[in-house]
Amino acid sequence: MKADKIFYNGLVTTLDPSKLEATAVATLGGKIVKVGSDKEVMELAEASTQKIDLQKKRVIPGLIDSHIHVIRGGLNYNMELRWDGVESLADAMRMLKEQARITPAPQWVRVVGGFTAHQFKEKRLPTLDEINEASPDTPVFILHLYDRALLNRAALKVCGFDKDTPNPPGGMIEKDSKGNPTGMLLAKPNALILYATLAKGPKLPLEYQINSTQHFMRELNRLGVTSVIDAGGGFQNYPEDYEVIDKLAKDDKLTLRIAYNLFTQKPKEELADFKRWSEMLKPGEGTDMYHHNGAGEMLVFSAADFEDFREPRPELAANMEEDLEKVVRLLVEKRWPFRMHATYNETIDRALNVFEKVNKDTSFKGIHWFFDHAETINQKNIDRVKALGGGIAIQHRMAYQGEYFVERYGRDVVRNTPPVKDMLKSGLPVGGGTDATRVASYNPWISLYWLTTGKTLGGMSMYPEERLLEREEALKLWTLSNTWFSNEEGKKGTIKEGMFADLTVLSDDYFKVDAEEIKNITSLMTVVNGKIVHGDDDFKHLAPILPPAMPDWSPVRTFGGYQAKRFMVHPTEVKSCCPQHEMPKLRRNSIEEAVFDWGLGCSCWAF
Repeated sequence: MKADKIFYNGLVTTLDPSKLEATAVATLGGKIVKVGSDKEVMELAEASTQKIDLQKKRVIPGLIDSHIHVIRGGLNYNMELRWDGVESLADAMRMLKEQARITPAPQWVRVVGGFTAHQFKEKRLPTLDEINEASPDTPVFILHLYDRALLNRAALKVCGFDKDTPNPPGGMIEKDSKGNPTGMLLAKPNALILYATLAKGPKLPLEYQINSTQHFMRELNRLGVTSVIDAGGGFQNYPEDYEVIDKLAKDDKLTLRIAYNLFTQKPKEELADFKRWSEMLKPGEGTDMYHHNGAGEMLVFSAADFEDFREPRPELAANMEEDLEKVVRLLVEKRWPFRMHATYNETIDRALNVFEKVNKDTSFKGIHWFFDHAETINQKNIDRVKALGGGIAIQHRMAYQGEYFVERYGRDVVRNTPPVKDMLKSGLPVGGGTDATRVASYNPWISLYWLTTGKTLGGMSMYPEERLLEREEALKLWTLSNTWFSNEEGKKGTIKEGMFADLTVLSDDYFKVDAEEIKNITSLMTVVNGKIVHGDDDFKHLAPILPPAMPDWSPVRTFGGYQAKRFMVHPTEVKSCCPQHEMPKLRRNSIEEAVFDWGLGCSCWAF
């Protein structure tokens, strides 16, 4: 047996108990065939083997996000200006102003979540006056978490909001003393008004959506992600909105492994949706790169609570149990895995009553089912989940909303929100994720920072020392543990012979770097299915070149995605930021003028 690739001279964290550390890994045909010392692994080399020197960099299994909205996010990524990682509101507004300048009518400038006001040094959102000044003519839509959206006057006009527009159910259009909309839309108590307004904006044509999805996948690769579980989403209909991802899968152009759940779209039609889909698909149907994963995260609308901690916990409808029972009975009879959105313990308590009732008639045994989020679940309900063979997928939403949670519920309650240590102690399957792209950023390193430090992006410490995870323990939630949630145990999540060849070479050593620097880790090289899908610095030449983001005014062309600190350099230092594009002068064109003037570094990294 020989190898097509050998990665050597590294610091390999395998997460395999039988061989925790190694220096080299050999791959063949998308699988790992040897893990060990350089000498041991080099025995598999032949003339055609590609040998890659890891330069003593830390290597970990590829990261797996068990809850992300990657399919919907991919369709829109090229249209979105990302404030993820931006630490100054002043910088964010300069980005907005430049993007408004280059965005043609009738397109919008969209900042669609992934950030929190607390990450800015100013500790606030922009005012509506500031937004209107930055973009007087181009429509602007800014989504902050799932609590509010800020629209400029141009956006109000194209959306048709005026003094006669009534508040929709569950939302509020803020109006001034004369009855005119101010531009502030509030989720009270749900986010329908926010994403329904966003849906009014123009969409990209199919060709651009394909390009957009490729750029989003590459952005996740840049952060070390090799697999995801897509949790569906509002305005993500099956099969219509899966055309792009289906095509990329058929054309062998995926750079992420994707397992997808199906999310019902309309109240009162949930059972019909799942009946129809259960006749179209079987769980696991597809390939190792792209397959169906079951139902959820929305099972029935009457059972969906809401994660806006600036608002009181919503009381769910009296018909929740009746609606949920019908759907869960169908899913269990069909042996469909399922996931359910549940923020609060009160929601989980009522759902478990339904699950236990169904289980008496049709056993849950063998079905991988789980709750998503579960920020306030108590020990009693953790034990009930365990008894039914379920799991819990947690996300780093508290890193973005911790301050708001404390304002409403107090510091004593936040100390155990969510109770990750209790879940693990109880032996539950627990997986890590982001819930990106709207309520939090897609950057997995924010999650690993939050799990190991207990801090919000605003710097507030939420958890006592005994509630924090060790770094390896947290990493397992993002690798080995997440395989349970897609029924892929024994296939990935560790660097071990026979596993999928999915691994990540880190920019900084996760196990040694200062805690605050965990947030800034990226991938120098990402390998999926034995293929190098992303490369940076000395490994850049090994990765395929991705065509520029489409259309040509895309914010991705100017700013990229997550604003990593390693690319934020002072204009006077610009010559050293990118050896391949070293420039004799500061400005080459209007886009790069904006990039360099704001200290964001060379724009080439965005591609």
